Amino acid sequence: MSPYTLTPDMNGEGLHIGIVRARFNEDIGLIELDACLQELESLGVDERDIMVVTVPGALELGVTLARMAETFEFDALIALGAVIRGETYHFEIVSNESASAISRISLETGIPVANGVLTTETDEQAEVRAADKGRDCAQCAVEMANLVAALEPEADEDEEDEDLEQSDARR
Repeated sequence: MSPYTLTPDMNGEGLHIGIVRARFNEDIGLIELDACLQELESLGVDERDIMVVTVPGALELGVTLARMAETFEFDALIALGAVIRGETYHFEIVSNESASAISRISLETGIPVANGVLTTETDEQAEVRAADKGRDCAQCAVEMANLVAALEPEADEDEEDEDLEQSDARR
């Protein structure tokens, strides 16, 4: 058997990428962001096609990503930040709720969102993983933006002509 297989497309040329970085645990987020931006550049994404915004913490990522997704100006979005376990249950709430929001936005809008929110036991664990996570998110965003575009149904020429005729008739 030889099925048609889509291979990963890592060409970032022409893609518009939005990045939202949580400022809580800022040092980790900045390491992630630097690595992410370097990787996006190496994949061909033009820096003029990247928007970076910051929010106070991981719980604020969701609303910002949702607003960005609603504009349909981005081919993919990236969430960056770190939630490091403390002495209270708050870690679980922030980790779970931010991950849930990120997944929900992607599923509801069809715009890929790479989840780069590290959830670790210690600062040291987050520091070790930050650069790799930033690079991984850049790669994920480019690959998924291209995959989603490749999976878009092609419009039938007859349907396009009908749509234009209906549009002209309404004027």
